[in-house]
Amino acid sequence: MSFLVASSALRITRSALASSTFVACRQVSINTKAILESNGLTDGVNPGVFNGEWVEGKGEIITSIDPGTGDVIGQLSMGTPEQMRESIARAKELSATFAAMPAPARGEIVRQIGQALREDIEPLSHLLSLEVGKIYAEAKGEVQEFIDVCDFAVGLSRSMNGSIFPSERPNHYLMETWNPLGVVGIITAFNFPVAVLGWNLAISMIAGNVNIWKGAPTVPLVTAAVVKVISKVFEKNGIDPAVLQLVSGGADVGHALTSDPRVNLLSFTGSTTVGKSIALDVQNRFGKSLLELGGNNAIVVMDDADLDMVVRSVLFAAVGTAGQRCTSLRRLVLHEDVHDEVVERLRNAYNHVRMGHQLEEGTLCGPLHTETSVQNFKKMVAQAQSDGCTILQGGNVLDRPGYFVEPTIVDCPRHDVPCAMIETFAPILYVMKFKTLDEAIEINNSVDQGLSSSLFTKNPTNIFQWIGPNGSDCGIVNVNIPTNGAEIGGAFGGEKATGGGRESGSDSWKQYMKRSTCTINYGTELPLAQGIKFE
Repeated sequence: MSFLVASSALRITRSALASSTFVACRQVSINTKAILESNGLTDGVNPGVFNGEWVEGKGEIITSIDPGTGDVIGQLSMGTPEQMRESIARAKELSATFAAMPAPARGEIVRQIGQALREDIEPLSHLLSLEVGKIYAEAKGEVQEFIDVCDFAVGLSRSMNGSIFPSERPNHYLMETWNPLGVVGIITAFNFPVAVLGWNLAISMIAGNVNIWKGAPTVPLVTAAVVKVISKVFEKNGIDPAVLQLVSGGADVGHALTSDPRVNLLSFTGSTTVGKSIALDVQNRFGKSLLELGGNNAIVVMDDADLDMVVRSVLFAAVGTAGQRCTSLRRLVLHEDVHDEVVERLRNAYNHVRMGHQLEEGTLCGPLHTETSVQNFKKMVAQAQSDGCTILQGGNVLDRPGYFVEPTIVDCPRHDVPCAMIETFAPILYVMKFKTLDEAIEINNSVDQGLSSSLFTKNPTNIFQWIGPNGSDCGIVNVNIPTNGAEIGGAFGGEKATGGGRESGSDSWKQYMKRSTCTINYGTELPLAQGIKFE
């Protein structure tokens, strides 16, 4: 089904800056109503609360905006803190029943969720692209990521294992078991609403938990659309659909979720500032939190690197998703011997970036998500100039409908200029030089966050220094690939101000379960550990 109903030529006014060039795509007209209807939504006010059935939110009506045009997509009624508390009570009530279902049976439900997403990937991807602002290819890749996590979780449902340890006492059995936590709260950001829900939900479900989701208020429609797909799978299998509940809302609704002691684990993806506040909320009630926060990510390029590979990787990492991934490239750390050549190649590549509406075929860089994002972009470009940096490419807001800015390259006189130490969700790339790998590692590790990093080199000595104990301090330490685009098989997350959480692959399932150490005495004596006599 085609949702592009028309297109017309678009002339974009370019800044007088000679260095600022780009390739403009054509402006398109979107059949928004068809996209909504294909996802079970209307162009009226859609309900924003699902507690096993759809109910009207009692909060404000939120309007969703197409970042590529500034036009209205649709509306949704937001929930209230009281509706969140009601959903938590419903989840708590259901948790024992769902926990009693065998893990492989829960895995079968997750398998069917993955299949349902496969069947609806086209309409869901169109809505995701339209509402978030990412290009269609990336939106479809995001839905595929949820599908991939479902496949991973199905196998995991039959392989989550405990441990057996030798006991020092005769006729004793010492083991470790894992059981469901109960209720998991999930708060996601605007940039990956589908994938991040998938990372959490698929693993949390096979772990035996009931889940409550609060999506970002700027992407309410795709949030509701995903729940509609999943709830049908529950209904088909005779399972209470309240295993996944949705309460749309703002900070007050989020606080009702984070502060409630009935929520056993709170998973939050978002900014470091908000994450710190949430972590304190959860810690104050001795709850568990899983934090996926910001990243001021760097690529380090050695003098022996494959520069063709470098340029392709940097372009995707810095310009893809208009720089709005937590793993987007912010800092490019270049060996002094290749600095000039890499910068020249990048400037040429930036000149050929096709910009346009996110749903138009051929677009590589779509809009920023909101007007606030545009203002943050302008603020950081001005700060870079104030900090003594040079704008080598871009730096301007485009004179056209929507929230478009030019992908920007900034040359920094030193690595610790204030602008480069701040994570900005925009396509701004700060370039800096180094002489030795030790210096480059110090630069990589100098920021507050520790999410993603990558080294480009052909030298095995460099590689093992980079991934070793005195190398990159990030949770994701790559070699010869971009900082973004992680596979689901490995644990995703970072260190320091990134929060320390791990989601998706590897043994991340342990975050969603409680661990018990069990000692069983199957004999007739009562020997004590450490040889203690108490007689």
